Amino acid sequence: MQLPLAVPQESGAVALDGPLWVAQTSASDPEQAAQYLASQLLNPYLEGVLFFCSAEYDLPALAAALEAHLGGVKLCGCTTAGELGVEGYSRGSIVAVGFDRRAFALDYRLIRELDRFTLLDAQRITDQLMEHCTRSGVAPLKGHTFAMTLLDGLSACEELVLLTLTSVLAGIPHFGGSAGDDNRLTGTHVYGEGAFHDRAAVVLMVNTELDFEVLSTHHLRPRGEKLVVTAADRERRRVLELNAEPAALEYARLVGCPVEALSPELFARHPLAVRLHDKTYVRAIQGVNPDLSLSFYCAVETGIVLTAMQSSDLLADLGREIDTIAERLGPAECIIGCDCFLRRLELEQDGLQAAAKAFYRRERILGFNTYGEHCSGLHLNQTFSGVFIGQARRGH
Repeated sequence: MQLPLAVPQESGAVALDGPLWVAQTSASDPEQAAQYLASQLLNPYLEGVLFFCSAEYDLPALAAALEAHLGGVKLCGCTTAGELGVEGYSRGSIVAVGFDRRAFALDYRLIRELDRFTLLDAQRITDQLMEHCTRSGVAPLKGHTFAMTLLDGLSACEELVLLTLTSVLAGIPHFGGSAGDDNRLTGTHVYGEGAFHDRAAVVLMVNTELDFEVLSTHHLRPRGEKLVVTAADRERRRVLELNAEPAALEYARLVGCPVEALSPELFARHPLAVRLHDKTYVRAIQGVNPDLSLSFYCAVETGIVLTAMQSSDLLADLGREIDTIAERLGPAECIIGCDCFLRRLELEQDGLQAAAKAFYRRERILGFNTYGEHCSGLHLNQTFSGVFIGQARRGH
């Protein structure tokens, strides 16, 4: 187990022992927030900053403030459905991670039109990012590089973009998350090139001398029931029928409640998943539509079989995954994590907020609650996906 991040009483900043710096602010005024982050992170060795911010901010004003105070720095990020910061779970804040150029080389590219993203675009972006990492000379490219994607969480383009990127990443490990908007489901944004954008994505590539490992895990276990998608609108990610019945009615029957009682909290508690080669890939439900169809966060198609799932111990599952990696790599400098907001809802329903905050702080997890997670080219739901970054070796 890791010692918790030391959080000064008077501020939301913390310097890790190694080549990462973390700052967090809950200042609601964009100018004050950006000024504070700059005061904590700017230094001669800063290679770049990755940040996650609440959608409650005035985003144009925040972009202008960030550009004014951090405009000379490689800066990318996204809006969230909750932040993972120096004190664990947070809301209404900005969490920013700064990378030391003596241990990290990084660069990013903004994809402005997701629905027009092509294989040629992916190859061009990947080549540019690889060239920067190679030129920086921090570490060899192979075995020392990972990529992170941040996508508009309401774009419904994740599968296309991730599949296209994965085909050209040449085996570079990849994870990421879909931007959120504090559970409002009205507008999600990524930040790059000095502004917030919708229907866009950011691809960040990181090269480092430190050991790391990309991970993805979930705590859900199969029940016995099966639901066949007998009618679906693939483009809109809607399931019209399950087992030849209106989808919402059949799902409500499965979980034992009236349609009127269906809610995000209930969807988090009773997820559905596709099983493939003894692995399960959750397909989380976003909401019920007036025609009794169900909207999903991931792609759904006619003919797929959905398995009903049930929860096990969420924190124990994640703890086991982290401990297994730590046995190979040693203690974590930090874990940059993309944690589905439905997992957060489940913890809140179970009254485990305090336990979760303590766990995430102790394990040095920094990141955000997402509308979907990315790992190895797959778009996932109700998972924790991220990168475990090991500590620098002694004498290095």
